[in-house]
Amino acid sequence: MKQTSVTTNGPCWVELGTSDPAAAKAFYAELFGWRADTDVRPEAGGYTQMHLGDAPAAAVTPRYAPRQPTAWTVSFAVADADDTAARIKDGGGSLLVEPTDVFDLGRFAVAADPSGAVFTLWQPRAFPGAGVFNEPGSLGWVELLTRNPDGAIAFYPTVFGWSVAPSEHYTQWGLAGQDFGGMPAMGENFPPEVPPHWLPYFSVADVDNTAERAVALGADVLMPAYSMPGGRRIAVLRDAQGAAFGVYSAGTAG
Repeated sequence: MKQTSVTTNGPCWVELGTSDPAAAKAFYAELFGWRADTDVRPEAGGYTQMHLGDAPAAAVTPRYAPRQPTAWTVSFAVADADDTAARIKDGGGSLLVEPTDVFDLGRFAVAADPSGAVFTLWQPRAFPGAGVFNEPGSLGWVELLTRNPDGAIAFYPTVFGWSVAPSEHYTQWGLAGQDFGGMPAMGENFPPEVPPHWLPYFSVADVDNTAERAVALGADVLMPAYSMPGGRRIAVLRDAQGAAFGVYSAGTAG
């Protein structure tokens, strides 16, 4: 991800909805050096910001709905959540949670693209989003895994104005020439029950060491560490509660 601060229509935040917030907070604190800051107001529902130093990096929350999966969700900053929600519906997507205010922090909505991949919208007010990107322990890249890449290429640029750099195996998303994510097609290596989804990658200083430590802390390896063309080294892991996430060599180009 080449952005270094919150950019309108780019990824701005990631949240983990989990069956065991206490275990998740302990795991990610040990893995990434995050510090937990839980909002104690009853109406906040246990929402916990995870800080890297003094900067907000991500959030851990309980699952708020009975059928909500344990998973990371990627949020995109928008200038107007209601206008963006209308474009999502016009483009064949759906709204799982209509735009609503979150205290004085911002306006929020939960959406799904036409294939069912879930993401959120964030219209910043008092809280802009992540305060750090691309540093070890912070968000470094986002990927859409889908069985309908052509549909995604038609949908997301219409909704968010993204640029598209397609290739045979991997499409990259960008804003004003700054790439922030990609899209691999879900092939036969994905079981049919795995839905299309957005996957966050966190920058780390050493992918192999991070994967080893994650396993020691109870995680599974979904994709072992390997080097991509151009030198990027990545791995995909799954925490003990079942949430998948990637790790990405800090300082490498997108």
